[in-house]
Amino acid sequence: MAPEMPGGGSTVAARPPGLIRAARAKGWPYLFLLPAVVAIAGIFVYPLIEVVRYSFYAGSVGSLSYVGTANYVSLWQDPVFVQSLMDNLKLLATVPIMTVLALVIALIINSQIRGWRQYRSIVFLPYILPATAMGLTFGYLLERNGVLNTFLRDIGLGALAPDWLGSGSIVVATIGMVIVWQQLGFGIVVFAAALLGVPTELIEAAKMDGAGWWQVQRLILIPHIRRVIEFFVILEAITMLSAVFTYVYVLTQGGPGNASSVVEYYIFQNGFENGAIGVASAAAVVLLVLASVLIFFYLRLRLRSEGGAK
Repeated sequence: MAPEMPGGGSTVAARPPGLIRAARAKGWPYLFLLPAVVAIAGIFVYPLIEVVRYSFYAGSVGSLSYVGTANYVSLWQDPVFVQSLMDNLKLLATVPIMTVLALVIALIINSQIRGWRQYRSIVFLPYILPATAMGLTFGYLLERNGVLNTFLRDIGLGALAPDWLGSGSIVVATIGMVIVWQQLGFGIVVFAAALLGVPTELIEAAKMDGAGWWQVQRLILIPHIRRVIEFFVILEAITMLSAVFTYVYVLTQGGPGNASSVVEYYIFQNGFENGAIGVASAAAVVLLVLASVLIFFYLRLRLRSEGGAK
């Protein structure tokens, strides 16, 4: 008999859902994520696994032979790879330059000088331009008898007109200059957006206490966006290691000689031009490890800062 209610009715005791029913109820939302997970696995995870596997083989894709770690050993014995890796490390020097310039310009724009919104749009414009188009343009400007050198010679400054892209001693610095010109706008916009989030009460309180413009920037604004600055530095460092192929390919194709070759271009040459799939895959794994170290360092930095803030 079902228990009777005081009014003469009856009710059935509520039963908790079974384990299978509860699992279905909780797992249902994850079904909507399944297509995205499958897509990510197919686009990123599977190729990554294949690259690591190919790094232990030699030969073409149709006829691979297992060679163990021989590809990794040959990398460090190849002066072209060592030169390419050193060029990537040289490009890392552009990161602090880019960070300081972007931060200074963002602070000036944040002061809301006349026309600051227009300036912010103008400095961001190079970042959205295609890297290929920029490389072709700068290649035309910076060649030995290009627009820049012709202008310098016409005004009597021929001594300051070197072969920007043909001299092995300055070609990496030239590529770095082009990269800074394009990436600078991204840093300015990121920093300017972060500065807009600083509470105005802090700034007004500092000014009431007699703080000048520079003291407000140094003691209030810059510390407040420190995490954004750290994120930008790590992101640009990863860019210098693994996202400069277009600039090198369009501007110099690794020349003169191999003076401006980077690891990405080394992978392209061995994997697509020379058919050395194993060597190219091993170089890609090395590049992935270097980028992963930077990502790990950034995550540790974030966890430490968050732990200190609690």
